[in-house]
Amino acid sequence: MADSPADEAAVRAGREAEFETFVEEHLKRNYRASFVHGMLGLTGFRLIYAPTIIPAYLHLLTGSAAMVGMGQALLQLGAVLSPIVGAARIEHRQRILPYAIRVGTLMRVQILGLALAGWFLVGLPLLVATMTFFFLLGIFTGTQRVAFQMLVAKVIPIKRRGRLQAWRNLTGGLIAAALAYVAGRYFIEGDVLGNGYATTFFLAFVLTSLGLLVLQLLLVEPELPEVRAQMPLAERMREFPQLLADRDFRWFMVAQALTVAGRAASPFYILYAGQHLKLDGSTIGLLSFAFLGADTVSNLLWGYLGDRFGFRLSFLTAILVWIVAVVTLLFADTQTGFLISFIGLGAAASGYMMSAMTMVLEFGSREDIPMRLALSATVEGAIAASGPLAAGVLAVTLGYSALIVVTLAFLACAFVVLLFRVREPRTRAS
Repeated sequence: MADSPADEAAVRAGREAEFETFVEEHLKRNYRASFVHGMLGLTGFRLIYAPTIIPAYLHLLTGSAAMVGMGQALLQLGAVLSPIVGAARIEHRQRILPYAIRVGTLMRVQILGLALAGWFLVGLPLLVATMTFFFLLGIFTGTQRVAFQMLVAKVIPIKRRGRLQAWRNLTGGLIAAALAYVAGRYFIEGDVLGNGYATTFFLAFVLTSLGLLVLQLLLVEPELPEVRAQMPLAERMREFPQLLADRDFRWFMVAQALTVAGRAASPFYILYAGQHLKLDGSTIGLLSFAFLGADTVSNLLWGYLGDRFGFRLSFLTAILVWIVAVVTLLFADTQTGFLISFIGLGAAASGYMMSAMTMVLEFGSREDIPMRLALSATVEGAIAASGPLAAGVLAVTLGYSALIVVTLAFLACAFVVLLFRVREPRTRAS
């Protein structure tokens, strides 16, 4: 005789209670594991993703703003489809840590490849290898984003995620800001080990690998009360309209896409500054320190603001800060002006990343978190891949000032959409 609906509900409630008890019992250990992993990971990855070192490196290799855009596009192109594939591979699994470790390892191998290419290759082979590693890094970044965000959703209660990210980003960002200055002032300026950029990439590889090792050794992963049944990827993709039926999630992704379009000019900010300042290692290090330092310190604001009032408010505030920073950049003509702008850009980038990556976890059911993450990451990756390429062409044809004005319009549209079309998912009516 089949169980009655009441019996099935009781079994589900019992499993949910066991899951929550497990999470609470292991919260301190998992909190520490997530903190150390994120701190070391951010320390290394921000040396790669800060809008200073990589654009300057590509410009050094090619002398072309369009090629800078091409490199940034390849870095993002790999993240367009890989999140969906990654989500399909984990949403039916009770445990996803082993898969996350494998993907994280492959991601770090690409950073090591960038370092080795910089040390041992020259000319066209160096450029081809660098672009290839950018593309592969993007592929594994997209997959890792889904896997590791799902891990956070499993082991950290929703009202504690903001402060975890705040303190993790604060400590990791402080180290990254200091290392970015050292990398620019000493590694790049002094051409350490024959290629200061390659030395910087190797340092990023070591730090991120240590973070992954800590996560593997310390994290205790619970089994979910329920998971989705495994199905072919094509069949799962046909269910996407059901996820997008949620109006708030649908418009959230529109706002996210517009914000990422507004971010397309980021790799060119350092080149725009180079029209007014001497773009040597010291300048790169100083502006990197300003960007990463502000990114770091502002995390406390974004984390506690999101935990207290919801991440929609922090998202809106971050866009406003972004707009002010870009306007400041547009009219800057001294080192002080550019420093102020890069401080605002760093704070805004931090607010966007924390808000978007945390807010997406709060729409809909827990079973659909991997695929919501994948859809969000895919939309972001598609815009982030095409945006820098288009921005590079625009910068070459019309100049950096025109490019900056266009991206300002995207940011303004994102603010309007988020303000009027997206409700705070934590407090909206069910």
